[in-house]
Amino acid sequence: MKYIVAFFAFWWDFIVGDSITLAVGTVIGILGGYVFVQGGAATAAEVMLPAVVLVTLVISLRVR
Repeated sequence: MKYIVAFFAFWWDFIVGDSITLAVGTVIGILGGYVFVQGGAATAAEVMLPAVVLVTLVISLRVR
């Protein structure tokens, strides 16, 4: 059982690291881009992804 806990603890530390804000922002950006591209709005995804990165960065810096 300790190997399973260690496995998930490693992945949590690897993905989240020091900031849950950046991890959540990354997931939102990827899912939002996927939704836009699947909906046929690839240009909107090209605009949305940099905006999500910028907003996530600003939120991450303000939280600290």
